[in-house]
Amino acid sequence: MKRCQNKSSSQAALQHAAATLAHKCGEMKFGAPVAFTYNPLEYAWSAHCAFLARARMRPTVLFVGMNPGPFGMAQTGVPFGEVASVRDFLGIDERTVQIGAPMRMHPKRPVEGFACTRSEVSGARVWSWARERFGTADAFFRHAFIWNWCPLAFMSETGANLTPDKLPRVGRGSASVRALESACDEALAAAIDALEPENVVGFGAFAAERAQRVIDAMPPRASAAAPPRVHKVLHPSPASPAANRGWAPQVDQQLAAAGIMFGEK
Repeated sequence: MKRCQNKSSSQAALQHAAATLAHKCGEMKFGAPVAFTYNPLEYAWSAHCAFLARARMRPTVLFVGMNPGPFGMAQTGVPFGEVASVRDFLGIDERTVQIGAPMRMHPKRPVEGFACTRSEVSGARVWSWARERFGTADAFFRHAFIWNWCPLAFMSETGANLTPDKLPRVGRGSASVRALESACDEALAAAIDALEPENVVGFGAFAAERAQRVIDAMPPRASAAAPPRVHKVLHPSPASPAANRGWAPQVDQQLAAAGIMFGEK
């Protein structure tokens, strides 16, 4: 199993969850409409490891995304990993990590790592919000962390991006989808158990629903602390008309309405 080195017990648990998920997903095969599957937890593990190393115990918020975007985490191994944000804000770049490539790539969707010149809008929005809200990456990680529920990126024969909520749950190939859901839920539960966040906030309805399902199924914490509260904020995707009308201020409003305040830590 893949490992990272010299980390706290909580970070080690988080990394074990990610490595276990990477291994399970690496053995899965998906049928139509999926033609290509990218697993950045395999070919970009060192970058993902560098990201996991920023995690801290008991953040105010654990944000949960759905799965990698083709120009974000699929390129950098970092959730919502738009290249410029990962390099300039998070300080993760080609000097310290290595990005490989999937064994099979769609010709229209190459993995170029930090050489990718396409900007992922969702990632640019998320990390620009973090910069504006917290100032530095260190300040962000004192209060928050991000976990993608599913680590796989899916593409059709044409190269179109397929999200997990669009994969078939009945008929041919549905067993693989159910296995994926089980593995992703288990990993999210492990991440929540490792970090003990006060709140879990889904980027969009799908992520929030999966998080609520996971938390409802978790046993009580040994510390007797209350389970984290689950909330939803607007997904940053440009496919959402609402997100294109000022995503960041709407997220600030939604967090405030949920009673989430980022105090000093």
